[in-house]
Amino acid sequence: MISREALNDASAVVYRHMQPTPQFSWPILSREVGAEVWLKHENATPTGAFKVRGGLVFMDRFRRERPESAGIISATRGNHGQSLAYAGRTYGVPVTIVVPHGNSVEKNAAMEALGAEVIIHGKDFQEALEHSTSLGAERGLELVPPFHADLVAGVSTYAKEFFDAAGQLDAIYVPVGMGSGINGVIAIRDLLGFQTEIIGAVSSAAPATALSHVARKPVSTPSAHTFVDGVATRSPDPRSLAGMYDGAARIVQVDDDAVADAMRLLYRSTHHLPEPAGAIAVAALWSERVRQRGRRVGCVLTGSNMDTSMAALVLSGQTPG
Repeated sequence: MISREALNDASAVVYRHMQPTPQFSWPILSREVGAEVWLKHENATPTGAFKVRGGLVFMDRFRRERPESAGIISATRGNHGQSLAYAGRTYGVPVTIVVPHGNSVEKNAAMEALGAEVIIHGKDFQEALEHSTSLGAERGLELVPPFHADLVAGVSTYAKEFFDAAGQLDAIYVPVGMGSGINGVIAIRDLLGFQTEIIGAVSSAAPATALSHVARKPVSTPSAHTFVDGVATRSPDPRSLAGMYDGAARIVQVDDDAVADAMRLLYRSTHHLPEPAGAIAVAALWSERVRQRGRRVGCVLTGSNMDTSMAALVLSGQTPG
């Protein structure tokens, strides 16, 4: 839950550093889906993804409450790390980021350009996260988890913008990695007293959150091998899941081919090219388009950060492996 006061405090921090992002109902996309489809363009933030909002709110509190700290450390596949690097540069806090082997070259470069030290370790996000915990203890750095109340408060500001502009939508589809975004949307929906269905979107190759939602307890998977790196989670956070159990109507699984198709659909219909996680909400909506026909539906385009080589593959009609 987010109080009105917490939302106002987070908004004050976020809007010192960025403008609200736009949302549009695109005619071609709506026609193809058969519903009035609104997109929230979180690819229009200073880091090209929604996460920057949470990073700013976290860092604002961190700098005020722990000014003596040597810095922070966290793990990421890219957008969380960029948000912390951006906020760390803004507030003068040293940032160390651990990423797994094979991570996006261009996301790594963006984090370094923002002043972060980038360390490559592990085969996937979970191994990078575990290494960041031990390395942080060794170096005396504060660990920033991928799910935290300040991160949720920050990203909830995009949900407030979305509802303010589009009104009480019938449903909103939200990509789900570690869950700050969907929890922020749920919290604002509840704060406003709306009845909007909140629906999560994950990869069928990384189904841990969907399985956990059905089981109503944390379920881990041995792997999360998908090109949709922003949702490649195999061990969900229990606190994040707690907000989804009753707050989310369901978590939809879609395969990688469907995500690549959604990326191409978004480019054709909006001329915005999202990263894979940025398109997965539309892929989930497409899989349920009969169910949503004639309704007013929102999708969160969470970001557009991906390597040029991946974009070229997708636009050529392929699905990256």
